Amino acid sequence: MNATMIAPCGMNCSVCIGHLREKNTCAGCNENRKNQVEYRSRCTIANCEKLAATESGFCYDCPTYPCARLKQLDTRYRTNYGMSMLENLAFIRDEGMVAFLEKEEKRWKCDACGATLSVHRKMCVECGVERT
Repeated sequence: MNATMIAPCGMNCSVCIGHLREKNTCAGCNENRKNQVEYRSRCTIANCEKLAATESGFCYDCPTYPCARLKQLDTRYRTNYGMSMLENLAFIRDEGMVAFLEKEEKRWKCDACGATLSVHRKMCVECGVERT
């Protein structure tokens, strides 16, 4: 895991099924390549004009933080996947990126095979063991 895979909203793109899948792999929200996945090109957070003006490039630096879109995204991820964008952003802001990446490395590592787990799946995409 590396810092370039942490989206402005606090999503760890390394654990997104779009990044982990074998076909049509997404390079993450910070990738500015021409043929990025359609969802990323339409994302109101990643393409936010206010975000572009922040020093850090993260939503926590925005004067309207947390905006309605980020709150909605956070609610959906907390409810469906047990992960909070707002908690991720607060951790990055308060503890730093290195500490966040260390925490994420431990949290999203499959105990059985060592592969990176997906936030979007209950089982490891590599070995099929259910994540704890």
